[in-house]
Amino acid sequence: MKKLVFKSLKILLFFGLFCLISIFISNAIIEKNATEKVFSETKYMPANKVGLILGTAKELSNGRINLYYKYRLEAAIQLFNSGKIKFIVISGDNGSKSYDEPTDFKNDLLKAGIPENKIFLDYAGFRTLDSVVRIKEIFGQNSVTIISQRFHNERAIYLAEHYDIKAIGFNAKDVNGKSGIKVEIREYLARVKVFVDIIFNIKPKFLGDQIEIK
Repeated sequence: MKKLVFKSLKILLFFGLFCLISIFISNAIIEKNATEKVFSETKYMPANKVGLILGTAKELSNGRINLYYKYRLEAAIQLFNSGKIKFIVISGDNGSKSYDEPTDFKNDLLKAGIPENKIFLDYAGFRTLDSVVRIKEIFGQNSVTIISQRFHNERAIYLAEHYDIKAIGFNAKDVNGKSGIKVEIREYLARVKVFVDIIFNIKPKFLGDQIEIK
């Protein structure tokens, strides 16, 4: 019995160590790759035809505004008004009639004065991988400016480059506090998942007909 317990503990220890090493290496690779490819000021960044907003819910479960949404919206408006992008693609989840990330972003962009003919919606951006692949396969872009928080941009840029897309990121303001810590923890796991998806050649949930941006 003691031998079985000891063997189980060794397996758990090895598995835990493997997970920690995987998290450390994945994070280091993705972070290093994004060096000089993410920007927090429009002044110093190159221009692109299209900016890609990575979707998120507008409201939290308690009814309050989701700050990740608010700051991404503000970043997209700033980027467009600075002339660094000419069009905006909003890629997010539209899993039900009552949950529609792209349309929420579009409505708020319109309120901010962004012309409707400059906005395109991608309703099948269920994951970052889906959003990145679809910007090339559906919207025909080989170069893009990704709009999200820095940690998200870094991961999206790595995925984009894997699919031969030249990508930079414009960093929305980050979120502090309890909710920010939860997202940071999930991000470490998401970065490991990037390499799992690449190794197993995971595809987007949907592709479909091409959409011309003009």
